[in-house]
Amino acid sequence: MKILIVEDEQPLLKSITSYFSEENYVCEGVATFNEAIEKVHLYDYDCILLDITLPDGNGLKILEALKAQKKAQGVIIISAKNSLDDKINGLDLGADDYLTKPFHLSELNARVKAVIRRKKFDTNDVIELGNIQINLLQRVAFANQTPLNLTRKELDILLHLIANKNYVVSKSSLAEQLWGDHIDQVDSFDFLFTHIKNLKRKLSGASARVEIKTVYGIGYQLLET
Repeated sequence: MKILIVEDEQPLLKSITSYFSEENYVCEGVATFNEAIEKVHLYDYDCILLDITLPDGNGLKILEALKAQKKAQGVIIISAKNSLDDKINGLDLGADDYLTKPFHLSELNARVKAVIRRKKFDTNDVIELGNIQINLLQRVAFANQTPLNLTRKELDILLHLIANKNYVVSKSSLAEQLWGDHIDQVDSFDFLFTHIKNLKRKLSGASARVEIKTVYGIGYQLLET
């Protein structure tokens, strides 16, 4: 899962980034309005943590940009302001939640998980497809009730494909899901091919009733068999 953290307080930005990296999220952090606008135009995220008071602009304008682009990304406003007007305006513009500073990172984590579940998996903690079950909270996957023993990146690939089942997911979309904007520094998709190959092998070995179909020149498609 990939999140964008928009926060101008550097100690807090580093703290949130470190915490969520330990929780196996791909994290990208920015401290200014202009950096955030560039990110949301170029990339997609599972959740955005958005401080609305930024040194060079109002974070609510970022919500307006997301709405204009019709991006269905989860957004949690994190702000030192406890203004009812700010909260109402943020929620009206499409934010999914609002958390006032100071807060516990564990509470923020719980809210991020809840937003992602609502956006992608209809609020369920456990998702099922064919004979596959994935516990989103524990981040473990099973086929025929047998553990699949997936790596973090293999699980993220599988979740991204399930969230887009029956649709072709481009190689670049999957690569961004795994590596964030650092994908720009990668010369080829060989690392992605390796993860896909290993994931296919594990699914086949467990007699999973799903198939990852390679759509040559484009990407991959998950089909229930």
